Amino acid sequence: MVGSLSPSEEAQLAQTIEMFEVITQSQPQDYQSLEILKEAYIKLGRDHDVVRTSKRIAQAYVLMGQLSSAILEYESVLQRTPDDAEVLAALGEIESRATNLNTPAPSPEPLPEPRPPAKTSRSGKAVKPPSEVEDGRAAMFKLFVEGKVIQAGDFELCWPKTDLQSCPLAVQEPFIQILADKGIVPVEKSLRLLADKTRLGYLPMEKYDLDVELARSAPVDTLLRWCVLPFDRMSKSLLVATANPFNRQAALEIEEALHLRVLWYLTPPSDLVKILRKVVRQPLA
Repeated sequence: MVGSLSPSEEAQLAQTIEMFEVITQSQPQDYQSLEILKEAYIKLGRDHDVVRTSKRIAQAYVLMGQLSSAILEYESVLQRTPDDAEVLAALGEIESRATNLNTPAPSPEPLPEPRPPAKTSRSGKAVKPPSEVEDGRAAMFKLFVEGKVIQAGDFELCWPKTDLQSCPLAVQEPFIQILADKGIVPVEKSLRLLADKTRLGYLPMEKYDLDVELARSAPVDTLLRWCVLPFDRMSKSLLVATANPFNRQAALEIEEALHLRVLWYLTPPSDLVKILRKVVRQPLA
């Protein structure tokens, strides 16, 4: 595998490993970042590190109570090292724990109610009514207002007023940046709240070698309207920087356009705005 990689690809993988090793050391339950690490090691043919990272992924699943996922990951290790005593012991412990828990499985989430056809914009693209767009407003309100971080009036003052009917001509600043600009909540505090709630990895984009062409492959409207930035790709997953990880609409638009699964990473909004202004080719007014 290594021989088929170009020097630039090897360098990019090495940078990915360096960055995500740092992320996963500080956030051991961030299985998404661990999966990215594992894939990078596979591409570089570093089998020992693949096994080591798979064990870390399985341990992260155990910590989150996702025992079936942990078992599958440990079994993938046994395919490489069938007599791995550490893995065999871990599987035995999981089996014992699962037997003793005897906890009923959670009910599946109900399917969403069917919705009427969306209206169509002048460009021919379907546009949902604002009330039907899952842009993270409800989750942010719960976290910041019901969590008694800010008042409801401050939330209404700072939540971005998004125009879904026209093409944005500039980057829409994220909610937590507006909160900071008005002196209500510092960005650092907001990012800590989001990281604690979502357990997503935190990645300062100024330290990452951005794939500009990949970023430009996403719809311009999506990037500007929701202030999101695709910055790397791993297999069938797209790594996307955001300051609002609850924005399902942004994820949906990117996934439909690029046919890749979105993996969110928290990024300071100032980094996002600055980079987007540089890399996004602005639409004509």
